[in-house]
Order: sequence, then structure tokens, then C-alpha cells
Amino acid sequence: MPKSPTKRRPLTRAALTESAWALFTEKGFHTTSISDIVERAGLTRGAFYSNYRDKEEIFLALYDAHADRLLADLRDAAAQMKPGDNPVDEIQHRMAGRTDEERRWFLLSMEFTLHAARHPELAAQLAAHEDQVTQGLTEVLTEALTRTGRRSTIPVTDLARLLTAVFEGLTALQLIHGPAYDAQHLTPHLISALTEPVTG
Repeated sequence: MPKSPTKRRPLTRAALTESAWALFTEKGFHTTSISDIVERAGLTRGAFYSNYRDKEEIFLALYDAHADRLLADLRDAAAQMKPGDNPVDEIQHRMAGRTDEERRWFLLSMEFTLHAARHPELAAQLAAHEDQVTQGLTEVLTEALTRTGRRSTIPVTDLARLLTAVFEGLTALQLIHGPAYDAQHLTPHLISALTEPVTG
């Protein structure tokens, strides 16, 4: 018996997002068309527009899925920390592009960020999604610092934003200079400068 539209919808969305991910990371966001996405997914343009308004919306769906996976990994890391551990260093390590898939995601997200920066309404949408990630990272850092017996000397939300900026900057440098470029030793400076042991 054919599946009902309600039951087909998750399958259709999954096929579209998988197709978009593959094409965006192979060809780039700008070069990929909606026709490319539906052709690779074996679907129609009607199926696309019944699920997504445009390429931007399907990218944001990919963004949220990636963010959910990352934050789940970071929460797991924070839950395992003990006094004396280096919380920022461990979280930075988990955020770093350790696989080819993560490096491809970084390139795609940077391309989309530049695209959004040229379109104020889209920039506002992306900012809202990024704010959700910052909130999640703030919660992770709060738990990690508590478990390791440290506290931030600045608002933890600001520490989360700085950690994200450092991660993005170091990843970009590594992509430009090659795998031999290693600046991860810089991140412990965040600990000494922006956190302190809890006393008393």
C-alpha cells in the first residue's frame, strides 16, 4: 500500500537534505541549483517546494542538524570532565575539524556566511540559528567549568562566542596552510586569561 503524504514527508525531506548536503559540499552552495538537488534525490521540484522555500532554508535545516550533533558531542565531553581537566581545551578539541566531513562542512558554512552577510534578512535568520548554538555552548561550558572547579572571569556567553571565533579562525588557517599547521596549543591561553579556579 502506498505511503500517505504524512508518512512520505519525512522520507522526502531526508532525501532532499542528503542530496543538498552532498551537492553543497561537492560543488558549493552557489553552484548548486534546486534542479540539481531534486534530480540527485530522484524527486520533483514540486516535492522540493512543498518542503522548503529555497536553497537557503534547506541549508539552515542542515545547519541545525549539524549543530544538534555537535552539541550532543560536547555535552558528552562536559559530563565526563573531572577536577583538573582543561575544559576549554577539551571542548575546542571536540569542535576542531577532525574528519574530512567536518572540514567540508566548515567550508560550506563559511561560504553560506558570506552569502548571508550580503543579504540582511538572511543574515538575521542565520544569526538566530547561531544564537541557539551559542546558548547550547554556553550551557556546555557552564557544566564543564563547574565539573573542573573553574569559573569564567567574563560572562560565559562571551566565552562561548570567543571559543567559536577561535575555532573558526584556527580551522581557516589550517585549511590554508595545510595539515602540518598546528595552532591548537594557543587555546590553553584562554584558560589562564579568561577562567580562574573556584576558591573557598
